[in-house]
Amino acid sequence: MFEGGKDGVRVTCASVSPVRRTVIAMAVDTRPAVRAGRLRLLPLVLVFLAAGTSFAVVMPFLTLFLDSEVRADPLRVTVFLVVAPLSGVAVAALVGRLSDRWPIRRRLLVGASLAGMVGTGLTAFVRDYWILLGLAVTLTALAGSLLPQSFAYARQLFDRDSPGRAALGISAMRTVFSLAWVGGPPLAAVLLSVGGFRLVYGAAAVLYALAALIAAIRLEELPVPPRSAPDERGADPPGASRWRLALTVVAFTMLQCPLTLGVQVLPLFIGRDLRGDPADAGLVLGLCAALEIPLMLGLGALTAKVRLRPLILLGGGCGAAYYAIAAVASSVGVLLGAQLVNALFIAAVSGVGIAYVQDLLPGQPGRATTLFTNTFPIGAMLAGPLLGLATQVGFRWAYVMNTALCAAGLLVLLLTRPRPRPAAPA
Repeated sequence: MFEGGKDGVRVTCASVSPVRRTVIAMAVDTRPAVRAGRLRLLPLVLVFLAAGTSFAVVMPFLTLFLDSEVRADPLRVTVFLVVAPLSGVAVAALVGRLSDRWPIRRRLLVGASLAGMVGTGLTAFVRDYWILLGLAVTLTALAGSLLPQSFAYARQLFDRDSPGRAALGISAMRTVFSLAWVGGPPLAAVLLSVGGFRLVYGAAAVLYALAALIAAIRLEELPVPPRSAPDERGADPPGASRWRLALTVVAFTMLQCPLTLGVQVLPLFIGRDLRGDPADAGLVLGLCAALEIPLMLGLGALTAKVRLRPLILLGGGCGAAYYAIAAVASSVGVLLGAQLVNALFIAAVSGVGIAYVQDLLPGQPGRATTLFTNTFPIGAMLAGPLLGLATQVGFRWAYVMNTALCAAGLLVLLLTRPRPRPAAPA
């Protein structure tokens, strides 16, 4: 029989089978647990928002800062823009590996936030190029690990509390970061007009301090994530093939590079090839951002019913289709009409892609997330020479190159098809 009570349904009949008792236990009202889970996520959401806004306040105006405030010549600016992201990639990779070995992820979030606070706080006043470069390869590079470690913390939390909704949760967190980038650059523009770069970097330091405070007070320290053990022959566990992982990273790098190149060339392409107003680039990018966020949430919800791999392949195909359309576009209207395809590409690659790579390295969310997030700065660096080539042969060719990159990335992903697992012995 069943008895009701203030604690919910209770099974008291000893004759109920173990299977039925399990089903009945799963049917007990879990709404308080769901509400508690949402409350646990709120501090992490705030960390994402503060960290994302701090990035978005500083990054769009970095070149202007180096040129107008530091008075760096073009060569030094180029060196800074190459060395800084490379050091960020290296530090994030090191932190990612360490974070999966010891239960220190929350402390790493606090440490990265404090490094960002000190780095941006000093940058608000320092104008010596070499000191700033030193800050970029140390404190700023360490602060760059905040994003992948936040996603790794989120994945570990979802795996513990709601494993079936992990991909949806990661996509939702990615939308928070996107929202930060929607508001960050306009906020930076206002701060720049009011108080100059001291106010811009000072605001970033405050945001980093806020992220450190929330992480230190409201986030719990999670244990070391469980890892799949090697088989009796000492082989890697399923999904951890080094060859497949390397090809996946290469594929995502090729898919991420067009995101930077496409944005860099868009105003020039509109103004010179389409004979439009370069300011229309803001309209195109704004429409894409408006479509990207709900699509990211929608794809995240779809992961509960559809495997991640088909969604990633769909995203890569949409990327190739969008850039092919842009390459033959005759007006800004054509670009506007194709933004739904572009937004689907970005939502799949940038949103679902994180969970996809995390699934390749079960028990190593720090390393997996870092491998994925590092594909963006590497892709951005590759976009520089391609932009230079486009200025010589025509800006329309930038979209031709983007089409080829997406197609190549899609092809490499197709080559990483997982092998079917051997059947269990009878």
